[in-house]
Amino acid sequence: MNQNFDRAPGAGRTHSLPADPGFVATGPPGGDGQGAPLFNQREPLRQPRSLPPFSENSGDAAGEDCKRQSRPQQSANANSMSASRGCHDVDSLVKSSKLSASAPEFVPSGISPYEDTAIYDDSDSCYSEINLDEMVKEFLHHLNSSPGTFESDIEYMTGILNSCVTTDELLQDLVELIYKESTAIPNFSYTGARLCNYLSKHLAVSPPSGNFRQLLLKRCRTEYEERDVAVRGDPERQKKFHCFVLFLGELYLHLEIKSAKGPPSRAQILLTALKDMMISLFSNPVDSNLICAVKLLKLTGSILDDTWKERGQSHMEELIQRIETIVLDATCSRDVRQMLLKLVELRSSDWGRVRAAPAASNATPDNDPNYFMNEPTFYTEDGTPFTAADPEYAEKYQEILDRQDYFDEFSGENGNEESDYEDEMGPEMEEAFEHFCLESERKRKET
Repeated sequence: MNQNFDRAPGAGRTHSLPADPGFVATGPPGGDGQGAPLFNQREPLRQPRSLPPFSENSGDAAGEDCKRQSRPQQSANANSMSASRGCHDVDSLVKSSKLSASAPEFVPSGISPYEDTAIYDDSDSCYSEINLDEMVKEFLHHLNSSPGTFESDIEYMTGILNSCVTTDELLQDLVELIYKESTAIPNFSYTGARLCNYLSKHLAVSPPSGNFRQLLLKRCRTEYEERDVAVRGDPERQKKFHCFVLFLGELYLHLEIKSAKGPPSRAQILLTALKDMMISLFSNPVDSNLICAVKLLKLTGSILDDTWKERGQSHMEELIQRIETIVLDATCSRDVRQMLLKLVELRSSDWGRVRAAPAASNATPDNDPNYFMNEPTFYTEDGTPFTAADPEYAEKYQEILDRQDYFDEFSGENGNEESDYEDEMGPEMEEAFEHFCLESERKRKET
């Protein structure tokens, strides 16, 4: 076989010698001596993506080939020139360099070191206002979802606040955040009031403008002064005011003020504020205002009543009279009217409180109406009931015990039940039972 046969896949079957691109073979004998090239010259390679394409007026293909052939030579010349220059500039570059091997770190020129001012701020506060806002909201929502963790988490939270809230501005922001969340989160007024009481005692910052408790009461006073407008506002404004009223009621019950003499006392300024706000609610007796007043009185009514009685004031009687007048004259709904009547009934029963019952050692049938409550009731042969309150109860009760032997009769009943059970098995049941026993024995032997 001819050695010049090209075995490349898809190659043309030719007996001619392979030629380089541009190689021209001579024609057959007797021809003109000219021939077509065996392989057409390959098209120029695609330009690299990092280089701009040649313009349309860059010349013909021959000019492009010349440029491509001249580039390697130019690059070599440029590299040799730069190398020679580099050799002469090394000493001057080293002498003018400001780099040091003993430097703590290397920072390239034109790049400033990264620094998070919100976290690594060397100012008085360790958190910016945005971070304080997010942190307080996250903690309050955690307490709202897990109120049982209040005692275990409040100390940790207070420690963080003491390290961060160190200025008057940050303290005012903290008070505003807690106030808004306590009056916006549903059913959070109780936990919010406990939080305010704890922070008023353990928050260290106390700028000239006032401590936490003073700033909180000042913030509440702003809302308190708008009460007459709020009770007549739109439903959204009324709802916001009602949340504030219930929060203030919880704050009165939980906020403690240290006293130089004796135990801590409640903030008396809140006592007057609660009375004025209930008067404002009753001045516009729509359903929403009346429901809010009922909730507030159920929450604080017993404490307010006792405090006013100790001072010889009749504010509670005046409020009850207003409620009775509203029940008769106001155009409130039937359900709200029923709530008001129940509230009046609750107050007449001393707010549902039960006074301490006499001690068991001092209880007698005369001073304790429940003295015989847990004693059993018996009946005589003619059907007459008698209890421990009857004079002859002890004697008759002993006769009953002597006449009936509970233990013997109980064992006798058990024996009768067993015999009855045996008698109830008829022939069919006995046959089925025997068949069951035989079948069980057969299966046991097979296994």
